[in-house]
Amino acid sequence: MRLTVGQALVRFLANQHTERDGVEQRLIAGCFGIFGHGNVAGVGQALLEQREEMPYVLARNEQAMVHAAAGFARQKNRLSTYACTASIGPGSTNMVTGAALATINRVPVLLLPGDIFATRVASPVLQELEDPSSLDVSVNDCFKPVSRFWDRINRPEQLMASALAALRVLVDPAETGAVTLSLPQDVQAEAFDWPEAFFARRVWHVRRPPAEPERLAEAAELLRGARRPLIVSGGGTIYAEATEALRELAEATGVPVAETQAGKGSLPYDHPRSVGAIGATGTTAANAIAREADVVLGVGTRWSDFTTASRSLFADPGVRFVNLNVAPVDAFKHAGLPLVADARAGLEALHGALEGWSADPAHTERARGLAADWDATVERAYTLGHAPLPAQSEVLGVVNRVSAPRDVVVCAAGSMPGDLHKLWRTRDPKGYHVEYGFSCMGYEIAGGLGVKLAAPDREVYVMVGDGSFLMMAQEIVTAVQEEIKLTIVLVQNHGFASIGALSESVGSQRFGTRYRGRDGEVLPVDLAAVAAGLGAEVHRATSVAELEAALLEAAASPRLTVVEIQTDPLVGAPDSEAWWDVPVAEVAGLDSTRAARETYEQNKRTQRQYVT
Repeated sequence: MRLTVGQALVRFLANQHTERDGVEQRLIAGCFGIFGHGNVAGVGQALLEQREEMPYVLARNEQAMVHAAAGFARQKNRLSTYACTASIGPGSTNMVTGAALATINRVPVLLLPGDIFATRVASPVLQELEDPSSLDVSVNDCFKPVSRFWDRINRPEQLMASALAALRVLVDPAETGAVTLSLPQDVQAEAFDWPEAFFARRVWHVRRPPAEPERLAEAAELLRGARRPLIVSGGGTIYAEATEALRELAEATGVPVAETQAGKGSLPYDHPRSVGAIGATGTTAANAIAREADVVLGVGTRWSDFTTASRSLFADPGVRFVNLNVAPVDAFKHAGLPLVADARAGLEALHGALEGWSADPAHTERARGLAADWDATVERAYTLGHAPLPAQSEVLGVVNRVSAPRDVVVCAAGSMPGDLHKLWRTRDPKGYHVEYGFSCMGYEIAGGLGVKLAAPDREVYVMVGDGSFLMMAQEIVTAVQEEIKLTIVLVQNHGFASIGALSESVGSQRFGTRYRGRDGEVLPVDLAAVAAGLGAEVHRATSVAELEAALLEAAASPRLTVVEIQTDPLVGAPDSEAWWDVPVAEVAGLDSTRAARETYEQNKRTQRQYVT
């Protein structure tokens, strides 16, 4: 079959599927794109010809379309994703941030950046980087460190092996992340005689590797000997659809369960074994149990610094870790006992190996009491009654109350991810979607677009601060174009609330974090008007009562709706009683910085290496 490289690639991608537990779905559900001279005549022309087989969505920002693909893939438990195509130069490099986000979060996205001419006949072309050390270098080499697979297709016949290798990485739960196929613009338009077999329907089996029996026995023995065990559930639990297995294990053994950002929703917030969020943005319940834990079973977590409170949280001198993870790089962290396996398969095997054993009832009951105390703290934060402007925690409370159990809250950056982690009452494994691996400002609206594409039967609530909204609001237009309904709650606090609080904690007095003119006055900006100009239905709320009324209207509306509300940035959420390591200047002329340094040095002494 004679086709161009662009036509062959699109046809190939349209015939790829995944299968896990007997359920099949398309691997590449569609393609986001923005066309320029680097891809319009190749991949662009192919998408036009094959638009029935490969749905195309015109995006407004290249970084944002990768975020949307990542949001889609995460909501689909990494079994399906979108491709993203961009032109050469700035179009392609705009996708680098999105690639880093996907790879850090272990989420599959397929990137198809246009590239310079493989023949070099017209070099240097428009937007080409001229590297004097090599004529083979282009800006697309920037994708190499943030991609799990990278290749440049310099000849048509290279595509077949490269495409298969790329998709192998996309579907591998231990290796997945951004996958980049760099496509020179002349090669995209070049014709080749392709074998029919390349376009045959292909189903990629997503494996559930079991644990090694010897390691499983060791893990069970270690847990049986624990006096104060704790389970820390990460994103891998949810991606592996292992929440039911986790619930059964926790109920049978009485072991408390704490959740990372990606793992939030592993248990309903009010489950008797749930102690909620853990770490620097965690609950006092989870963190108290973590400090006392002598054996910690980590399930599908990569042990980020927020989860471990910068390695200061797990304070028992002899604490041991068992790491159940499909990725060996995570299973071997903290000198833990590596249980390299699929989360569901591993939890089910552990359940069998621990039959007849349960944690000390006093430990289980203590965890339950601490969780109840924290839930009362959450209720107070939800109903604070702060005036004249509400606290952010009150806004979260209203959204939580209005939303249904299966609805999805989306967030990524600023102070809200931390507040959501500790305060949001999650009731469904896919009801909480906070991107905190990269915590990328601007992810929220684009990510929400991807979530809604993946779950059209769920209402999606995007929580975004004014700082992040200003970074990337353009995909409101894309959502309007595609008739995709989102409810965007725009929290206006005239600055960077999160970094403002952090700046104050390190003695920098909130410098450079307020949106103010040179005269100190609030800037005369109207973000609600911006949203309306982008095609959204807009409500302005001045109180929590007005916010609730606006959200109920938004729920009944078929349109994308933005609800703006101002909050007081100086009213923080309840303290997690945990630390996050952000270095403070060792010498300074400011009293505030010197005082912060003293506190920092005290906290540094609580850090551990976890090497035994």
